[in-house]
Amino acid sequence: MPSHDPERPNILFVLTDDQGAWAMGCAGNTEIRTPNLDRIAATGVRCDNFFCASPVCSPARASILTGRIPSQHGIHDWLRTGNYVSPNPAAEDQRAIEYLRGMRAYTDVLAENGYSCGISGKWHLGDSARPQKGFTYWHVFPWGGGNYHNADILRNGVLENDPRYLTDVITEGGLNFLDAQAATDAPFYLSVHYTAPHSPWERGQHPEELTALYAGLSFATCPDVPLHPWQINSAPRGEGDKRIELLTGYYAAISGLDRGVGQLLDKLEQMGVRDNTLVIFTSDNGMNMGHHGIWGKGNGTFPLNMYDSSVKVPMLLSQPGRIAQGAVETRLLSHYDILPTLLDYVGLECAETVALPGRSFAPMLRGDATAERDHVVVCDEYGPVRMIRARDWKYVHRYPYGPHELYDLVNDPGEEHNLVDDTAQLTRVVEMRGRLAAWFAQYVDPALDGSKEPVSGKGQIDLAGLAGEGRTAFTDDWWYIDASGNRRAAYIAQRQARYFTGKE
Repeated sequence: MPSHDPERPNILFVLTDDQGAWAMGCAGNTEIRTPNLDRIAATGVRCDNFFCASPVCSPARASILTGRIPSQHGIHDWLRTGNYVSPNPAAEDQRAIEYLRGMRAYTDVLAENGYSCGISGKWHLGDSARPQKGFTYWHVFPWGGGNYHNADILRNGVLENDPRYLTDVITEGGLNFLDAQAATDAPFYLSVHYTAPHSPWERGQHPEELTALYAGLSFATCPDVPLHPWQINSAPRGEGDKRIELLTGYYAAISGLDRGVGQLLDKLEQMGVRDNTLVIFTSDNGMNMGHHGIWGKGNGTFPLNMYDSSVKVPMLLSQPGRIAQGAVETRLLSHYDILPTLLDYVGLECAETVALPGRSFAPMLRGDATAERDHVVVCDEYGPVRMIRARDWKYVHRYPYGPHELYDLVNDPGEEHNLVDDTAQLTRVVEMRGRLAAWFAQYVDPALDGSKEPVSGKGQIDLAGLAGEGRTAFTDDWWYIDASGNRRAAYIAQRQARYFTGKE
């Protein structure tokens, strides 16, 4: 049987894709059906102010695993290439790239210290066919997203097509890993990475028994307001019946993964290890489903946005008997805190943490009354867009030209009134801008600095085989390399001209 040693607890880490912090019953959503997420919250702690490191999937996932911000690991947008070598010679993805090569993840440390590490679900950090980062069980979805039926799955290095509902296939992969632990007394770490509730949400994508849960709803829990002027054209969105269809699919996708979480929890109980297993539930980034008039996350708009609905993520942690039950934690915490927290929680050390921005909140989980009550701020980045978030104020800075934002979160929690040009707030803007710059100056690797990259939210591309230089580009910015080779300046000029003339 797996570990029953209280000093070496097992870990189940469930990660969803594009789930807003608001999209759980335990977070106050009265329409959504999430009985098993609510079950985790009731037996543990729900963090009410937890933030991703970047409001898009691949950078956020890399930050979770390595504890590095994007400007330390170099992934600044979702990975459009390098995931899996396509059998189609005309396809964009023709080279597998291990984007986190040479960077230690907390799973590396766990594996080095006797943990059996498995993953089932979305990887999206490059070279999906090859197990990495200490994982020996590798049951992964090789792409960033796709349909919920007839999806590809890599099993034992072989790409297979499975006609079943993808969420159930991912759950099954996690259950199979847990079954295999019965033959060992080693502690285990299991990542279950659902593609849900990422789009598509149209009819036929999700089982009828899930969509039927939301028949007749008006979805009052999602704002029905005019589109944000920066809304991108490629995001799924709609009004009237189309809005209802898409929200039904989104909510059904969450109920589907919630069902899978229940099966995983039941398996832990059947194995007799629930009390010695730390269960963590979170999402890679937040999501707007009409919030602020946006459909999408940080790249649901151009310029990219840092609204709380994009950067706040659900975070539930539970281990009965060790973590207080039914607690709500309000301090500001971030995904970059996960690596030091997990290693601290299981009593392991990692020398790299000294140079990382995260701080362990394991003392809080243990009920230490002397634990630090709050991070002063959390910071976030998405390419040239950076945010500093205190409890009462938020400042967003867009390099090199803006527009910038300042919000009074006490009097304007919905972030509807940008005060950055209010002369009464000039001192505050200068102070927060300085703190933002100082924070990033402390942690950024100058060679990987996202503020100097033309990230637009449409994907990160490796140009080997295209430009023959083996370098990284973002979406179509390589078309814009000027005569001197200054791709960033040319790209910025193009995008800014299109934006300010109303063509973006």
